[in-house]
Amino acid sequence: MLVAVYAIFALAAGARAGVQIATSFGDAPVAYALSALAAAVYVLATVALALGGRASFRVAVAACTVELAGVLVVGTLSLADPAAFPDETVWSGYGRGYGFVPLVLPVLGLLWLRSTARAGGRPAAGA
Repeated sequence: MLVAVYAIFALAAGARAGVQIATSFGDAPVAYALSALAAAVYVLATVALALGGRASFRVAVAACTVELAGVLVVGTLSLADPAAFPDETVWSGYGRGYGFVPLVLPVLGLLWLRSTARAGGRPAAGA
């Protein structure tokens, strides 16, 4: 289920970024580039979570960590200085445009990775 949600967000963020960049990049280049970055992180997380294995585990932990940091930083900046983000990104307002799923998803991903690491004998996330 987690992989499916990541895949949906990869598609949604990628489509959004593609349309924004193709049609109005000059209006909000930072916001649209951040949407493209979010899409890339979602794709990376989707693939790493789906593959499994030691290397994929590490990539998934890194992707989820970058995603969480992005949501927190962009979310905070977009609320503190709305003028800096003339258009929404996937991570604006902590993902409010997507029902706050972008905020919850990396936390769930990291918790799932931690539980699978303990169950499978691999090092726990962050260890």
